Amino acid sequence: MFEHLASLDLVVIGVYFLCVFGIALFFFLKKKCSKRKRSPESYFLGGRNLGWWVIGASLFASNIGSEHLIGLAGAGAKGEFAAGQFEILAALMLLVLGWFFVPFYMKSGVFTMPEFLERRYSSWARNYLSWISIVAYVLTKISITIAAGGIVFTTLLGINFWTGALLIVVFTGVYTLIGGLKVVVYTDFLQMIVLIGGSIALTYFGLKSLNGWEGVVQNVPEGSLSLWKNMQHPDYPWTGIVFGAPILGVWYWCTDQFIVQRVLAAKNIDHARKGTIFGGFLKLLPLFLFVIPGVIALALSVGDNALITFPLKADGTTNYDAALPLLSLTVLPAGFKGLVIAGLLAALMSSLSSVFNSCSTLFTMDIYRQYKPEATKKQLVYVGQIATVVLILLGMAWIPFMEDIKGGLFKVLQSIQAYISPPIAAVFLIGILSKKITPQAAKISLLSGAVLGLVRLGLELVQDDLSGPLYAFTQINFLHFALFLFLVCVALLYVFSKEKDALSESRLADITWSKGAITIQKSSVNIILSLLLIISVFILWYLFK
Repeated sequence: MFEHLASLDLVVIGVYFLCVFGIALFFFLKKKCSKRKRSPESYFLGGRNLGWWVIGASLFASNIGSEHLIGLAGAGAKGEFAAGQFEILAALMLLVLGWFFVPFYMKSGVFTMPEFLERRYSSWARNYLSWISIVAYVLTKISITIAAGGIVFTTLLGINFWTGALLIVVFTGVYTLIGGLKVVVYTDFLQMIVLIGGSIALTYFGLKSLNGWEGVVQNVPEGSLSLWKNMQHPDYPWTGIVFGAPILGVWYWCTDQFIVQRVLAAKNIDHARKGTIFGGFLKLLPLFLFVIPGVIALALSVGDNALITFPLKADGTTNYDAALPLLSLTVLPAGFKGLVIAGLLAALMSSLSSVFNSCSTLFTMDIYRQYKPEATKKQLVYVGQIATVVLILLGMAWIPFMEDIKGGLFKVLQSIQAYISPPIAAVFLIGILSKKITPQAAKISLLSGAVLGLVRLGLELVQDDLSGPLYAFTQINFLHFALFLFLVCVALLYVFSKEKDALSESRLADITWSKGAITIQKSSVNIILSLLLIISVFILWYLFK
């Protein structure tokens, strides 16, 4: 155990854990000493007084999960540089969240996204989104992050997979349980610093081992550093990136409780908007922090004097997902390995703590409170804590099944959310833009979209036995399918919205589009920063065309 690490590395890792629990203990004792009783606003939304800097940092840190740590670096090593497009597009989606969605969310005063859907449509829409979100979180975000934690512990620390997975669940669960959202977002800020610091060190020493950027370019195949692929590309066609990916972005960045909860906790609209802009700039970093290190690992694996040898999977194919751990062990000096490992654990823990908190919020405020409307504030906080414990136990119970879940099934689990996202994005976006959309139309659109998505998923599982139109249906690129599904759902919203069933103007005030709904502050700082962020995106698109 720890044979790859020096004493300095272990000290760095130890200091990181002490800092995380120090933050949690500080806020826990602060609440204990306070004469004010802990309220749902305090536990679930950090008291609704978070500043822009911590919101932006939390948006970034909570989003960084196993798909970034392992998947993006693996994609870079595999020559799939275009996977970085989703990170760049996220910057633009955060601008959409800040400038378009934030005013409606903040004015509504809701705790959760399902609660917003109830305000806009009906209690059915709220219940649908609540249960869909909770089940999807448990099956995908929690399970995948736990598995990634076990892999990090095993690969870099030499700890048994099950022990590592258990440690990541318990450590994260404890500080989430005692502190609520405020502890989550402030530890996210620390974890953002550690994550960025470790990744910068990895990129720097990786480039140094290749004598700079030219060494990377000379040692990788042509096209390995291009963000744009042709329309026939099986995974990242440019048409899918331009027209399909933004739909998934609207769902994830603008309507998902996991992300939006941080914005709901802002002091005011201005801080919420500044937080999304700050988060947008941070989302430009993963291209350099994760994808490019993967490309560096690829460059170090070629030639007679290769420093890295990728392992093989059970099916005999190359396991490019090992790129980040292998690069860390190959190029980093003592101390920096500990920093990178701390960064990896930071990303995993921030992602897991966020989903624990979001799930407990959804269960307490959208499910329990509906059945117990007379519940006191103290009871709601208590139920939220119990829900967190249950989620921790579910995460631990899931660990024994990890060994039986192969990479293909992981992709299937992730796609469960992806296939239901276009209908949810349509219901939120069109519901805000148009007062004409009715609750019945929203119900039909959500259910029809879910059925179409599940049909596609089911056909994919048996595609080898299909032929003709059904097989062709499964071969539609996922991003193109997302666009198709979104357009179908939008059409259903308009077709089934009858004027006689429209909700009253008074009910829809502040939560649907009207003149002056989106206010622009007299200060031009937000506008200038937003324009700079957009320009930065276009510069990256040009540099890696």
